[in-house]
Amino acid sequence: MHEQKAMEGRSALVTGSTGGLGLAIAEKFASLGASVLLHGLLLQAEGEVLAREVAARHGVKVLYRHADVSRLEELAALMDHAAAALNGPDILVNNAVIRHFGPIESQKPGDWDLDIAVNLTAAFHTIRLALPGMRSRGWGRIFNLSSVYGMRGAAGRVGYVTTKTALLGLTRAVAAETLRDPITCNALCPGTVPTPNIEQRIAAEMDARGETDRDAAVAAFLQGKQPSGRFVEAEKVAAMAAFLCSPAADDITGTAIPIDGGWSAT
Repeated sequence: MHEQKAMEGRSALVTGSTGGLGLAIAEKFASLGASVLLHGLLLQAEGEVLAREVAARHGVKVLYRHADVSRLEELAALMDHAAAALNGPDILVNNAVIRHFGPIESQKPGDWDLDIAVNLTAAFHTIRLALPGMRSRGWGRIFNLSSVYGMRGAAGRVGYVTTKTALLGLTRAVAAETLRDPITCNALCPGTVPTPNIEQRIAAEMDARGETDRDAAVAAFLQGKQPSGRFVEAEKVAAMAAFLCSPAADDITGTAIPIDGGWSAT
C-alpha cells in the first residue's frame, strides 16, 4: 500500500480538532487516507465549512460535530455520531483541553471542576464508549494528549498539570486492559506547540511590551522551557501519531512519549 493511503479504510475521531495540534493530527490522518470526524466548539455550520476544506485537500470523508465534552450527553452523542457516520472510530485522539492559570488559592472551584471534566473525564468516557467497537472490528489506536507538564510540575497551572499527569495513569490502565487485543493506548507528551492560544499569548506580550521582534518574543516565551529554544511543530507530533498507527508500532502501548525538544531530559 502506498504511504499516502496507509490509513485507507480507517476512521478517526480527534477531539478539539478545529485548530492547532488537533487539526494537525486530523490533517495527517486524512492525508494518509483515513476518514475523520473533527470536533470542537465552533458552530455546526462553521465546523462543516472546515470539514469540507480538509476533505477537499485530501480526498477523504471528513465530518464535523459540535459538542461540549464536559457534558456527558453531548459527548455520548458525539461517539454515537462517529459510530453511525464512520463505523468507528478505529482511532481515537483525546486532545480537547482547557486551561486555567494562576496560583492554587486563586482557582475557582468551578474552573477546577471544568479542568477535570474536559481534560480527564471526557477521555475516560470516549475510551469507554469506543473500546467495544474497536474490539469487535479487531483493531484500535487510542491516543491521550498529555504534555511535558504531565511529566513534571509547574506553578500557576494546577488543573492542567494534574489532569495531564492523570492521563498517563489512564493510558497505562487502558493499555493493561487491551494487551490481548490488537489495540494500543499511548500518551503523547508535547512541549510547547504554537497553538492559536499560545500565539495569542505571545501577541499579547508583544503588545504589552511594545515589542516588534517576534523571534525575540518567542525566545522570551520559551526561556526556561524547551532547551532547543524553538517550538515543537504540530506536524511532527502528528507524524508520531501516524507512526503509532502503523504495523511497526503494534507492540508500543502504555507509553508516555515526550516530544519536547529535550525539555523533560533537563
